[in-house]
Amino acid sequence: MLEQETESFIVRVWVEETAEEAGRAAWRGHVTHVPSGEREYVERLGQIPAIIAPYLERLGIKFSRLERWRLRLRRGQKPRKSLAEDTQR
Repeated sequence: MLEQETESFIVRVWVEETAEEAGRAAWRGHVTHVPSGEREYVERLGQIPAIIAPYLERLGIKFSRLERWRLRLRRGQKPRKSLAEDTQR
């Protein structure tokens, strides 16, 4: 059934002035996984793909080793020492 092979997300972004850097604006936001209601906040828009990627992988979408490595960096996770270690996954 198509509904089992889809994922839905609400992505909300806004501009926020940070207290530490008065006068400077930064993008902020959150991603909500609609079926579960889980919400994750982001401080950089580049973090959004890393939040969505695990759900897509569960649907069978394959990411290259380099893409997985980049997604880990965007999510703020410590990458493995080398891409070669990622093949053992």
